[in-house]
Amino acid sequence: MRFYLDEDLSPKVAAILRRMGCQAASTQESGNRGADDEAQLVYAAQTCAALVTRNRDDFIALTAKFFDEGRAHAGVIVVPYSIPAHEPAILVKSLAKLSLSFPQRLPQYTIVFLRSRRSGY
Repeated sequence: MRFYLDEDLSPKVAAILRRMGCQAASTQESGNRGADDEAQLVYAAQTCAALVTRNRDDFIALTAKFFDEGRAHAGVIVVPYSIPAHEPAILVKSLAKLSLSFPQRLPQYTIVFLRSRRSGY
């Protein structure tokens, strides 16, 4: 699975995932800082990456919009605030575990809600 981290997540997460052999990029590394949510989801779709974000409500609405318009995307992974931003290793562990369940990619339009830091993916 390929991951694309929204601007609300640390680029350190993408760097750690790559060191573990996962395909990951951050908004900052991709030159998309400041782009709106729809542009971020379009970019993730073009790169066949699941978009990873804390911005739950906007990306649920965008997923419905994309579905209605017949525009596919490679999934959205919602990170709860119970996974602290200052501890990227916790998020990395959850994403790595998720990638084992979906080695190729998430099904189109899928939204995955990561669990709290105590229970993992």
